Amino acid sequence: MTYKEVLAHLDALQMHKIKLGLEAMQSFLAKVGRPETRVPCVHIAGTNGKGSVCAALSEILGRAGYRVGVYTSPHLSSVRERFRIGDNYISEKEFAELGTQICEVLGKDQITYFEFTTALGFLWFAKSDIDLLLLETGLGGRLDATNVVTPLVSVITSVSLDHEAYLGNTLAEISGEKAGIIKKGVPVISAAINKEVAPVVERVAKENNAPLYVYRQDFDYKINGNKTWSWTCGSRLGSREITGLHCRQTSLVQQENESLAIAVLQLLEKQDFVISRENIRDGLAAVTWPGRMEYFEKEFATGKKLRYLLDGAHNYEGVRNLSQTLSSQFHYKSLIGVWGSMADKDLSGTLGSIVPLLDTCIFTQPIGERSATPEYIVSFLDDAYKEKVECLTDMEEALSGAQNMADSEDLILIGGSLYLVGAMRQLLLGDLA
Repeated sequence: MTYKEVLAHLDALQMHKIKLGLEAMQSFLAKVGRPETRVPCVHIAGTNGKGSVCAALSEILGRAGYRVGVYTSPHLSSVRERFRIGDNYISEKEFAELGTQICEVLGKDQITYFEFTTALGFLWFAKSDIDLLLLETGLGGRLDATNVVTPLVSVITSVSLDHEAYLGNTLAEISGEKAGIIKKGVPVISAAINKEVAPVVERVAKENNAPLYVYRQDFDYKINGNKTWSWTCGSRLGSREITGLHCRQTSLVQQENESLAIAVLQLLEKQDFVISRENIRDGLAAVTWPGRMEYFEKEFATGKKLRYLLDGAHNYEGVRNLSQTLSSQFHYKSLIGVWGSMADKDLSGTLGSIVPLLDTCIFTQPIGERSATPEYIVSFLDDAYKEKVECLTDMEEALSGAQNMADSEDLILIGGSLYLVGAMRQLLLGDLA
């Protein structure tokens, strides 16, 4: 099969609904020699922050001389973005070869889109001679297709309400699913400190005799007056302080996510990984995560330079962080929003957090059967805000509308969905992979 033929096969799998469970993955991996057992990994679950932790660890470990694989989801413009070693994405040739192998092994058996990409990732990383794989869950944890590994370290980032249809309607239920990645005897780094969430993670860790290291208890950070920050830890992680750290990202939770990454490194050192403080400082200063609090300036067709902020926040906690970051970290004359969402998200909560900050809001519709129409999104708004709203279903038309009304002192915010951010980023900056 060619690369395009494998993509077409994957697109056909999109028609199948999300299916949580490990049976199909276990069965397939057994047929191809269990590649997931040949790759040491860090397994990362949580509602928000998984990608940021991966990005920080990848930058630091790469500077320490390690060959690091990264598996994340979803992608912005190309499925190849999900598979990366260092700065290099999987090639179209390798993707086609492994996709063909998967189809041949499966025969008439069916797996989901995410199971297919996860299987392809395990096969690629296993043959690529990597030192470590940073493995991000797709949805949940306990029944996620990635949960077939026994990692060196498990990580649980912050946990909040999202994907309730699959994971549960309460924080306790959702945290139980996230904590499902905890394995017997494998240490856990956790930022799941909400009072409804923490007891669940603690219980699962105790049941598995898994050492648990908790943000704010075993490690923490502080912001310094000279625009740097410092990371500190207690005796369980070595009683260390790392100073002179810089955040390249503007998100108010970036230090929290990067603190998790530094804590992971302390545990990896016990597994014979060697990482210097200079590696940590240099790596964090270089961290980027496309489509997540991504700021850039670009000259518009008429010659005027416009400012953009792209952020894929799509649940209440993520959008609240976006709103707080905008208020404290950005300056602009007018804030012009281009916003789209999936219909199954918390539209009342997310819109209530972001729309009051916007001077103008253009609602549009990302491609996909789950995406909400602009008119549906508007139905969740208070009448007081509807005067500043415009509905343009076509994404290119929505982007042009924002660009036409903006000047160099304004900020164009694109968000509400990673699918929208991916499409808009492709229009503005081209493909990542």
